[in-house]
Amino acid sequence: MRVLLVDDSRLARAELRRLLEAFPDVEVAGEARDADEARAQIAAQRPDLLLLDIHMPGETGFELLATLEAAPPVVFTTAYDAHALRAFEVNALDYLLKPVQEARLGAALDKVRAQLPAPTPRPAPEPAPTAAPATPLTEQDQVFVKDGERCWFVRLAEVRLFEINGSYTQIYFDQHRPLIPRTLAQLEARLDPKTFFRANRQQIINLNFVAGVEPWFSHSLRLTLRGGGEVVEVSRQQSQRFRELLSL
Repeated sequence: MRVLLVDDSRLARAELRRLLEAFPDVEVAGEARDADEARAQIAAQRPDLLLLDIHMPGETGFELLATLEAAPPVVFTTAYDAHALRAFEVNALDYLLKPVQEARLGAALDKVRAQLPAPTPRPAPEPAPTAAPATPLTEQDQVFVKDGERCWFVRLAEVRLFEINGSYTQIYFDQHRPLIPRTLAQLEARLDPKTFFRANRQQIINLNFVAGVEPWFSHSLRLTLRGGGEVVEVSRQQSQRFRELLSL
């Protein structure tokens, strides 16, 4: 299930991301701070669910829905209970009051699952010839990167961040941000775990670029990377691994 988070509060979006980590079948497809960003993300990502705030700068969550020709299933997240009746009048599947509780979020996700079409069984593919495993890459290796008409030959030691961007992965090195048709799982399988660390479902970081570490929600960590100043929120589970990996 692919979920789009729509809330003008960055802290609220971060808390929803943290809560959703407890549900293995859920992937955060993107985030939006207002109705304009949400419309663009819905068109680009086609999520299975909107976790939608009501009170946002500009248009409200209700006004956003009124502009959509075909809206995905919606669960409202709000600090106010005064709009519950109207929420169900626009066919929302649920209405969660902030601070959102994991159990209530789980119940709302169950309602969404019941609405989604069952996956179509596919015939078992013919067994393919066994291929030799790809050679692991070290930080000293150079890799060829192509994005449109532009090409680079970059040393992995210069890459500070890999980040999911839609169905592609974005690579951060120097001031460049090319996209490649690879998943994080494919990259993680080839990268040296002593240098490259899976921070969360969306990002892999180069540990040599970590410039700052600070505590974050629920014993998780937030990292700042040198070179570009990117801020990476480490999931609760990976924060524990990060401490174990780098502690004396």
